[in-house]
Amino acid sequence: MALLAAIRFLTSIPLPWWREASREEFVRSVGYYPVVGFLIGLILFGLSWLLALFLPSAIVSVLLIVALVVISGALHLDGFVDTCDGIGGHKTPEERWQVMHDSRVGGFGIIGACCLLLVKYIALNSVLEHFEPLLMMTLILMPVVSRWAMVYAIFVYPYARPSGLGKERKQATDWPRFIEATIIALVIALVLAWPAWSAGLAIMAGIWVVVIAMGAYFKRKFSGLTGDTYGAINEVTEVCVLILICLLAHNQWLGLA
Repeated sequence: MALLAAIRFLTSIPLPWWREASREEFVRSVGYYPVVGFLIGLILFGLSWLLALFLPSAIVSVLLIVALVVISGALHLDGFVDTCDGIGGHKTPEERWQVMHDSRVGGFGIIGACCLLLVKYIALNSVLEHFEPLLMMTLILMPVVSRWAMVYAIFVYPYARPSGLGKERKQATDWPRFIEATIIALVIALVLAWPAWSAGLAIMAGIWVVVIAMGAYFKRKFSGLTGDTYGAINEVTEVCVLILICLLAHNQWLGLA
């Protein structure tokens, strides 16, 4: 049930047999975030295989990005947009929280979302056109590592607001949940990159550095992290996974080609 709780929270996948999760299941669900990412990756890879039978790579890339937004219920993208709006301007942390709570989308959010989706599209299309043998690894590793990145951010950095959904996740994320999520993500990364296992390790390390930088920045801007910034971290690290794979494959570093 803990895994089902994670699936229900992180995706829009219908669960007809779902019942309300208990407190214990809710707590344990955080450790399964990378598993949810793995399931999302399998769906994306299946869609890519099917779509590639009829469509060119550019259209396949667009449809995969749309599918990712739909599968996640736009949860993380919405958090990214709100975070971009909150970052803009010279405001106190409390004023930034108010901006992020506003249901209206501001200019910073629109610009940020356009840039994010553009880079994600170009990077994914580069994999489809030039590094197709790495497609399965890419489509699965992208959501796995990005969901692990959220667990790391939730575990390490303080929560900004006195209450909220993110506050509950913060309280539920302890050492056992963090270690569980890390082991799952690391094993998946090493297996998918095999025999170039060092590339999988390098991608995990690179994303770790990105999360540290983003976490420190958000902590300074918002006096801590929020549910929206967790979503922003997920979206940015998805893009960074794509870029790192393209970087390693293009230069044939660490045996990835």
